[in-house]
Amino acid sequence: MPRTLVIDTATAACSVALIVDGALIAEEHAEVGRGHAERLMPMIAALPDGGRADAILVDCGPGSFTGVRVGLAAARALGLGWGISVHGYSSTAAIAAAAARHGVGEPIGIALIGGHGELFVQRYATRPVAPLSGLASLVPGEAAQFIPDVHVFGSGAPQLIAARGGGNAHAALPRAADARLLPPALAALPPSPIYGRDADAKAMPV
Repeated sequence: MPRTLVIDTATAACSVALIVDGALIAEEHAEVGRGHAERLMPMIAALPDGGRADAILVDCGPGSFTGVRVGLAAARALGLGWGISVHGYSSTAAIAAAAARHGVGEPIGIALIGGHGELFVQRYATRPVAPLSGLASLVPGEAAQFIPDVHVFGSGAPQLIAARGGGNAHAALPRAADARLLPPALAALPPSPIYGRDADAKAMPV
């Protein structure tokens, strides 16, 4: 059966998994904060057969600029070296799929810590998992108005709920193993970065 290597470094987690026909074969997962570039390849090497697979699935973001780039660079390099296809998914979709698996049956909000005090936010249906809004990067007060749902998941959920003054915060980070829970359409994105906001550095005018 085809084997898929999943790479997830878009957030504070560094996470890899091998999936075969929707079943989890092996995973390595750690909340590292920083240092994804140093941790990722040893984690892949620790998987069965050194992580060798028939396809690669990678978290394209949103998250940290560095983390997104590390995961995409590794996925593209391995895909080229092994001669296999590379597809992407979003970190918000992965968290939503995990929430749906644990029985949350109503629309939910996803909030991830972004840059400059902002949160990456998006709303999802859970039956089936599907986006109900586009992705936005907002300060917590604006994010609280953007996300009216009772249940909010993600690393930024406590901040959003605190700004709103009510609701249930579920702190969570995307996990590579949860990519197997994604609907096919949400696991077939091009392997391109989803930064969620403009880069901090601006090109000088010429």
